[in-house]
Amino acid sequence: MKEINGELIAKGLKVAVVVSRFNSFLTEQLVKGAADAFVRMGGDEKNLTLVRVPGAYEIPVVAQKLAGKQGVDAVVCLGAVVQGATTHASLINGTTAMAFSKISLHAGVPVLDGIVSAENLEQAVERCGTKQGNKGFAVMQSAIEMANVLKQI
Repeated sequence: MKEINGELIAKGLKVAVVVSRFNSFLTEQLVKGAADAFVRMGGDEKNLTLVRVPGAYEIPVVAQKLAGKQGVDAVVCLGAVVQGATTHASLINGTTAMAFSKISLHAGVPVLDGIVSAENLEQAVERCGTKQGNKGFAVMQSAIEMANVLKQI
């Protein structure tokens, strides 16, 4: 049986990162984590493209445009949505997650959901580089692995 596994080697990969400016004190940590993962896995930082958008809700349209570009191996989407007194956060999280999946399937390019979804600010901070690690780092690792899997198929 032939088995295909993606390696955590970013050498030669081109990855686009789309990040929300909203909650930038959190999202900038996610960007740092993603860039760190890419470089640690052997990627060249000049092969990373960073696109900033106003909020998480605006990320999918940019991700779709990037996923359709020739030469982009993966798109990493980063943001931070903290639950407030209304259901607005749930709406954003559900809508963006569904959009990323559809874009990825349509374009045949991995579009990774790195939007931190938290009940409160403390949880968000934990997922953006403290106790719970850095979701940007973890999502970039997944992007690298998926890009390498698809290159083998």
